[in-house]
Amino acid sequence: MVYYYFICKRKLWYFNKDVNMEFNSELVEIGKVIDENSYSRERKSIMIDETINIDFIKDWKIIHEVKKSRKLDIAGKWQLKYYIWILRNKGLIVEKGIMDYPLLRKREEIFLDKKEEIELIEVLENIKLILESNLPPEVINKNFCKKCSYYELCYI
Repeated sequence: MVYYYFICKRKLWYFNKDVNMEFNSELVEIGKVIDENSYSRERKSIMIDETINIDFIKDWKIIHEVKKSRKLDIAGKWQLKYYIWILRNKGLIVEKGIMDYPLLRKREEIFLDKKEEIELIEVLENIKLILESNLPPEVINKNFCKKCSYYELCYI
């Protein structure tokens, strides 16, 4: 939900109401293929409390998130910061996260400091307010909306 919050609050609201449009998304399928075929030596898709699904972890100190591109980079970074925060609150000493972009052959280290923890708590409070609303937030009308699996629901 943190990822959706930074992309589209309307998508977040629909997702929470179990309106899932991603089952027929070609882009989602491409992401799954990249995830399945990258980092094959790693133990992947680690589910924590049936809430978060971490792509893979190194020695419980470094967590990895695999993305196909940097287009919606800010959302992925905050998603990774959220995972770090969750694991730290469970008593694990997570040093950092790494955003992996296998198609680009790049990676980026992500850290979570005290200031960002405060921001993250505010984000979580805002998410709660969105989810409690009876109506979805307004359409954001961004360029990436045309490729979104929820496009027809928002525009047609």
